Order: sequence, then C-alpha cells, then structure tokens
Amino acid sequence: MKKVITYGTFDLLHWGHINILRRAKEMGDYLIVAISTDEFNRLKHKQAYHNYENRKLILEAIRYVDEVIPENNWEQKVEDVQKHNVDVFVMGDDWKGEFDFLKDHCEVVYLERTEGISTSQIKNELGSN
Repeated sequence: MKKVITYGTFDLLHWGHINILRRAKEMGDYLIVAISTDEFNRLKHKQAYHNYENRKLILEAIRYVDEVIPENNWEQKVEDVQKHNVDVFVMGDDWKGEFDFLKDHCEVVYLERTEGISTSQIKNELGSN
C-alpha cells in the first residue's frame, strides 16, 4: 500500500482544499492529513475559525482522507513519515523547497495551488463585509 501525507490548518474548507486532497489521494492508496492543533496555530500566530476537533471532524468526512493526525510542531514531519511508513509527502507549491529535507525519507511533491481561492482571501472578504 502506497501512503501519502500532507499537512495544513484546513480551516474554512473550500474547493482548493478539496483539490489538493483529491490530487494527494491520487498519488497513493492511503491519505494521511496532519492538521495543526490549536496550540500549534497559536505558536505560529495563526487563528483558525474552527477548533482542531471540528476541523478534524470535517476532514474525516471527506472521501479522499483515510486518517487525520495532529500536527503539534514543525519538527515532527520526519517522525510522522517514519512512524506511518509514508511514501509520498505532498504540500502546496507555495512551500516549494521548504521540505526537501524529507527526500531522504520519502518522495516530496509540491502541488500547484488552486487559483482564485484561499482561506486568507475568505477571511479578508468576510472581514470587509
């Protein structure tokens, strides 16, 4: 079985998220999504609209996602890849090069982001109304 992993906050779910999850799942048989915990978001100075448990619940309902795990810190990626026997690490191309250190442990793929949508855009537009 070929395992794929991706990371993110996955707040205010939109079609860009679904596209990246679908494309990540197409690269293997089993997709693990590591989502930032509320504590980790605070360390990153990010504020999610939905708390960790609700974001996890939403992601678990998506047919492309096989497992959701917590992302507690930046450093856990190598451990996650090894612990879960991951073959492919997938991230959006705005992170290109940032996770190349994982190439010693698995294939690293940077996917093109979906044009015209982002969580930041949604938050900005909602804030301006």
